[in-house]
Amino acid sequence: MRTIVCLKRVPDTETRIRIDSSGVKVDPAGVKYVISPYDEYAIELALRAKEAAGQGEVELVTYGEPAAQEALRKGLAMGADSALLLTGEPGLDGLATAKTLAAELRGADAPLVLFGVKAADDDLQQVGPMFATLVGRACVTGVASFTLQADKVTCEREVDGATEVVEAQLPAVLTITKGPHEPRLASLKGIMAAKKKPLVEKPAAASPARVRILALREPAPRPAGRIVGQGPDAVPELVRLLRDEAKAI
Repeated sequence: MRTIVCLKRVPDTETRIRIDSSGVKVDPAGVKYVISPYDEYAIELALRAKEAAGQGEVELVTYGEPAAQEALRKGLAMGADSALLLTGEPGLDGLATAKTLAAELRGADAPLVLFGVKAADDDLQQVGPMFATLVGRACVTGVASFTLQADKVTCEREVDGATEVVEAQLPAVLTITKGPHEPRLASLKGIMAAKKKPLVEKPAAASPARVRILALREPAPRPAGRIVGQGPDAVPELVRLLRDEAKAI
């Protein structure tokens, strides 16, 4: 069975982000880019499903700048079989991104399409469900793990301290969240093999965006901390400040 994993290249969550001179974009200088973490979980579950079946193919797809090849190569090194880069400039409009992916993948013979539950940079949680609606597939969100049968997928979702089991008919779209399986690290053998795996690059049939960023701002600096005393004698003053100044109690 062929499984498609849609991923996004995002700044590393530990990278220091700076705003460029335009005021609406991140300055890429010195920024390390990675696969969005939830997308790595999607790749891992796709690879595990392939291994459990003993056959199949995992294809990676991303919509982004040519530099996104690096993220695709990492996914190939993890064990994916092929990759497709739709070149363009995705923005903050999740529907436009979903339409762009749907234009390419609507007729794909892949019973399962996986997304990370959200991207680490914009936190929209929109693209997967919107894509499913556009292509007319069942959609299950927030999936921590799943198993495949002949014509259906059984998903487990963690909800309010319990596990919810959801069944969907194939073809389906799943959005993947953190689960019991950590994404694997690419081995040296995998890294070398990734260089020979097919990676196709083509212009995206981009859908016009109706949402745009007007401005980016640095977060306000935190005020300096205050030491109100030491030991138990400081408790009354601390409580007073929390009540009268911070209005926290």
